[in-house]
Amino acid sequence: MALARLNGVAVRGIVSALPARVEDTTDLAVRFGEDAARRLATATGIHARHRVAPDQCTSDLAVPAAQALLRGLGWPADSVDLLVFVSQTHDQVLPATACLVQRRLGLPKTVAAFDLSLGCSGYVYGLWAAGSALATLLPRADGRPARALLLVGDTTTRLLDPDDRAVAPLFGDAAAATALEIDPAAVPITVDLGTDGAGAPYLMAAGGAMRAPDQPARLFMDGTQVFAFTLREVPAAIAATLAAAGWSPADVDRFVLHQANEMMIRRLGQKIGATEDKLVLALARHGNTSSASVPLALTDAMAGMLKAGPARVLLSGFGVGWSWATAAATLGPLAVCETLVLPP
Repeated sequence: MALARLNGVAVRGIVSALPARVEDTTDLAVRFGEDAARRLATATGIHARHRVAPDQCTSDLAVPAAQALLRGLGWPADSVDLLVFVSQTHDQVLPATACLVQRRLGLPKTVAAFDLSLGCSGYVYGLWAAGSALATLLPRADGRPARALLLVGDTTTRLLDPDDRAVAPLFGDAAAATALEIDPAAVPITVDLGTDGAGAPYLMAAGGAMRAPDQPARLFMDGTQVFAFTLREVPAAIAATLAAAGWSPADVDRFVLHQANEMMIRRLGQKIGATEDKLVLALARHGNTSSASVPLALTDAMAGMLKAGPARVLLSGFGVGWSWATAAATLGPLAVCETLVLPP
């Protein structure tokens, strides 16, 4: 386990963005039959998902989220020092999507911008990477605290075979923007990170890149292996994070786990000592949105609590890789915390 602590880094706001198009169990029934669609929804807890249009990329969701966040915070574009973009569905092979987003947002040329290629664990990894990098920046000449934008998102539906019932009913598209700022008074954020590449074959889009350029990029998932991995690795990581933060499960106001499958979340909640009233379930209308699932759950299910703040939250993302990351963070009051549905 790689344990870390972020000191002096505060989360100021979060905005999630969803595409306009929605697919629900009625649409699935056309392909799989009514009984199968109903059983899938009951088993997973997922009844609808937002899907991008064929020409929409991840940045097309992330940029409006970031614009709304900057506007809500009153942050000028030239006050941002760092941009971290986390996704597994980048706009193109190169350049880094962060470079394209820097220009679209009108951020200054002095900004540091880079991509991280991660999925389900990506939000917490991104918090750690962006927060760690932000903390190393020298003070600004104008005296303003150093600031970062963390953008996460995936358009996984563009990788799906619509007739593959193992993945088609599960995944949706979303992005989220989080604003970070240096603040010596901020409560430290404790993070635990882990990786086991032996799990790579069980959740993979093997085609479309350098290893298999002539094969289509299609998502494959072995759900049994994913479930086994989650129950094997994640409870210990959560326990280690809580111990390092000096928290017990009773100290946590909300447990925000990767929103992959309701049964999996509930089973994991039992293993980590999360009472049902503290376990966030926010996947029914969104499905599994990969790297965006944790921040989307925050803005969708906890906006009121986080605006009032402070709230102690346990954030944990886990899956493709295998990769997992957990954070114990005290969030709020947040000036901005909202979910946008973008116009078609």
